[in-house]
Amino acid sequence: MEAQNLINFGFAAAASVLGWFARELWSAVKELKVDIAQLPRHYVQREDYREDMREIKTMLAKIFDKLDGKQDK
Repeated sequence: MEAQNLINFGFAAAASVLGWFARELWSAVKELKVDIAQLPRHYVQREDYREDMREIKTMLAKIFDKLDGKQDK
């Protein structure tokens, strides 16, 4: 009878640890779902970004050229 009690206690302890681990995983997955839901839905494509940056740099170059021209006067 003593061996059976030891086996029962071992299974109970293992089931408790397994249940705790499963609960922790479940809560972590729930948190990840919330985090993923908050991510942006649309991203800027690389080519669009490069084209916009080229346009901005061109505009800044024109502004700097005008400023340099005014500084000389």
